[in-house]
Amino acid sequence: MKTYALAHLRSVTMGPDIVAYLEAIDATLMPFGGKFVLHGDGNKRVLEGTFAGDVILLSFPDRKAAEAWYASPAYQAILPLRTRNSEGDVLLIDGVEDDHRATDILGRK
Repeated sequence: MKTYALAHLRSVTMGPDIVAYLEAIDATLMPFGGKFVLHGDGNKRVLEGTFAGDVILLSFPDRKAAEAWYASPAYQAILPLRTRNSEGDVLLIDGVEDDHRATDILGRK
């Protein structure tokens, strides 16, 4: 089952650190099968509520690969470039099976 790394960055100070982070992150993803699904502001249209900031969504083959990427020396080396220059939330979340239905969650605790 795919696992996603989801970031909601409410503010980013663009500068040399963020540029260096962006130039380096792709190489950290490759060994773990990670790839971008969404990156940044894009062409979003808020349908309900308010939403400020950017969304970044990375896809990994599974939870083990996602956790290994985040903990990898290569990613940990560039992580401070982002965290010193942005504010937001980052999480890992597992996807659902292709045949998932909304009512499937009713059986979970």
